[in-house]
Amino acid sequence: MLDAQGKPLHNPLGFMDRKYPVLLAVSLVLLALLLSSCADGPLLGTVTASAARYAPAASTKPLTISYTVGREATVSIYVLDGAGTRYTLRQGQVRPASSSAYVLRFDGTVPTDDPVVLRRLLAPGDYQVVVAAQGTAGQQAERSLPLTITGSVLPLPDVANLLVTPTTISPNADAIDDIAEITYRLPVSATVDIAVNAPNGEVIPVVTREEEGPFEQHHVWNGKRPNGALLPAGVYTYTVRAEDLLGNVVRREGQITLTGVGQPEARIVAAYIAPQRVMLGGVVTVTLRVRNTGTVPIRTYGPPSGFQYSTDEVFSSVEGGQFTAQAGGFWRVGVDWDANSGGGAKRYPFRWALSQRPPEQWATPGVEDFLRPGEEVEIVGRIQILQRETKLGLYVGLIQDGVGFFQDRTARTIVEVGF
Repeated sequence: MLDAQGKPLHNPLGFMDRKYPVLLAVSLVLLALLLSSCADGPLLGTVTASAARYAPAASTKPLTISYTVGREATVSIYVLDGAGTRYTLRQGQVRPASSSAYVLRFDGTVPTDDPVVLRRLLAPGDYQVVVAAQGTAGQQAERSLPLTITGSVLPLPDVANLLVTPTTISPNADAIDDIAEITYRLPVSATVDIAVNAPNGEVIPVVTREEEGPFEQHHVWNGKRPNGALLPAGVYTYTVRAEDLLGNVVRREGQITLTGVGQPEARIVAAYIAPQRVMLGGVVTVTLRVRNTGTVPIRTYGPPSGFQYSTDEVFSSVEGGQFTAQAGGFWRVGVDWDANSGGGAKRYPFRWALSQRPPEQWATPGVEDFLRPGEEVEIVGRIQILQRETKLGLYVGLIQDGVGFFQDRTARTIVEVGF
């Protein structure tokens, strides 16, 4: 820009137009004044509460405690009772300077040092609410407000008579200590969380935010993750946490051990059905080899290898019914045929134990035996053919009673029957 003589105007800020540097300078001065006023404000300003008397059980809204800080400060808020006991609500939280008030919402409950009662409602009485601030240079300020808690003393929630049995479980589907039962009693209605903490810190939820009434309670944990995945063996910590409608929180915990963890697996390695021609009343022999391909023992029971059926019998009708299917855990091998119209438990009417040892040599003589990991056994079964059919499509399968058929319709063989 030139003057009237055509000479450049002097501009100490290096701009060609005076209007913009002037505005910029004014803005910078105002900003500096604003920052200076914030930085020079009181460390702790006004402290207020929405009420001086508060009845937590009867209130639908929390009590609000408001405060301002004029400079960056570390703020702690706590409640003092008449005996000088301190209940911390906030501890050492950094608060930047602000002209707007910070707000803490207080429902009448405070944390405790009790390992069981984690949080509890303050008893009726007179208290002091203290807001303390410390600046970055070490300066301190404190304000306190009187607070009266009204109402009556109410019962705390509890996880009473907590019992977990057994305390050592083996989740391997053998029907022996596969699950742990968790029982307890609630004196008041509460929201319950049950979790199990693994040695590596993993948290396995068992019950999440379940509303439970003041009754006897019962839950079951199968020693696995919620998706059914196996957990490693080790010592785990279980926690039962209950929170009532007023915010009281109690927690009880204990330990449970996982051992013998694994998923049972087995395979029919080979199966032979002979002869393939038999007269009515003749006997067909089934020879099978079965291997435990898993990492845990498999439980099994009779009839033993070598037992002979007729086609008029089933496993539950022989020997006084002692070989009736048992719920879960027990494995057997069986034979069925195409024309059998039975479903579910009526399938594979001819079943034998996965053991080649005589019953008196079983793990529990005459009752049950085990097929160990990697062990392979040969089982022989016999069936007297009384079924008046010219052809029988016989096949074998691997059964876990009450669970399912892990190998189905294997080694199908046509046996011709003469009359």
